[in-house]
Amino acid sequence: METLKVIQERKSIRSYTSQKLSKELIEDILNCGRLAPSAKNRQPWYFVVVEKNIKNKIADLMLEYVENNIQNLKSSVETTAKIIKEVPILVLILKDKNNDTIISDTLSIGACVENMCLRATDLGIGSLWIRDVIYVEDEIIKILNHENRELSCALTLGYTNQIPRQRPKKELEDIVEWHNE
Repeated sequence: METLKVIQERKSIRSYTSQKLSKELIEDILNCGRLAPSAKNRQPWYFVVVEKNIKNKIADLMLEYVENNIQNLKSSVETTAKIIKEVPILVLILKDKNNDTIISDTLSIGACVENMCLRATDLGIGSLWIRDVIYVEDEIIKILNHENRELSCALTLGYTNQIPRQRPKKELEDIVEWHNE
């Protein structure tokens, strides 16, 4: 697929089939994340691929969080937890704890995740970039036994059970300003 077509066709997928993904397919997508540019070539990402019990435990922790905390998050976190239960693969993206590089590492991980989303689209795999896992970050870190790292975000991977419409995007002229002097 051509780059522009992949960018145009990438969508956030929120419904998946139960069809399993091969390890080779998952590794192909992760490898594209690994190849992303990073500030000072730090390559701050660390991937943990979870399925079945651990994935469902994370979703349960999120649902428990919703019951015990701020109600205005209920819709987002609850919906995300249900998606996590449905999808075959959840990739947790971790990074080493280091407050000195938080902005550069965050930007780098963004590039990494976008590379993975684009590669997934190219391969006919659905993906969803997830932030809501951070509400249960401490619990996830303990489950994974990675106390030396922190959770940045997560990414779902699976065969799509939907074809969502393209969400509206701002027009280029509404977001670009030129100075030629």
